[in-house]
Amino acid sequence: MNYLPLVACAAFAAGPAAAHFQQILPSADVLPQGGPVTLDLTFTHPMERGPVMEMRRPEAVGMLAQGVRTDLSGTLVATPIDGVQAWSLTADIAQPGAAVFWVTPAPYWEPAEGKFIVHYAKVVVDGYASGEGWDALVGLPVEIAPLTRPTGLWAGNLFTGVVLKHGAPVPFAEVEVEYVNDGAVVPPNEAFLTQVLKADANGTFSYAMPRAGWWGFAALVEGDAPMTAPDGRAVPVEEGGLIWVKAVDMGAE
Repeated sequence: MNYLPLVACAAFAAGPAAAHFQQILPSADVLPQGGPVTLDLTFTHPMERGPVMEMRRPEAVGMLAQGVRTDLSGTLVATPIDGVQAWSLTADIAQPGAAVFWVTPAPYWEPAEGKFIVHYAKVVVDGYASGEGWDALVGLPVEIAPLTRPTGLWAGNLFTGVVLKHGAPVPFAEVEVEYVNDGAVVPPNEAFLTQVLKADANGTFSYAMPRAGWWGFAALVEGDAPMTAPDGRAVPVEEGGLIWVKAVDMGAE
């Protein structure tokens, strides 16, 4: 998967800080015959097509399939983008059923916002187009439990999930949504870069994906404990639970 060139957009340059999204995007979300899948890990602003932020080596990367967790940290390959650190890995889908890939990134210091960012991200790849096992939870500190199967979705479908923190629903959690823009979408203004919604009292949210492509859902909560900034101050931590979902146009594949 090639990362598209960055777009310099002067109209947005003076706007507020853009949303950060930890990407973990597979070469395919459904593998009808099983086989290898490549995943690209970048920390970026998807709708604006950049910039890519420095991503230190993840603290953990893994796959959950058939109830078995596999550590994939040893398969990580450094794949810099424009001189900025990013990562990739390749895994083999040998059995029918969903494989849930996830990443626990190293904390990212954001000086503009005075906080650390830790986004636990995951994506589901359906082996042999089985349609099974897609609701398995990794057990991340912050995680989105899908109520809609996150594979085999048409553009326009409604994606619904529940925001969990330490396994419990988070009432009224904020959820940011961004599209992985290939350059074909030109937002009319910065209000369109990140869609923002809130979960209900049970932590449940829904969003209708209007266009084919990859969509990222980021549930944001405050971390339980502060971290130490480079200057020695105690600063807050933004924790995110992300899930990536692909929508497809009817007749496109």
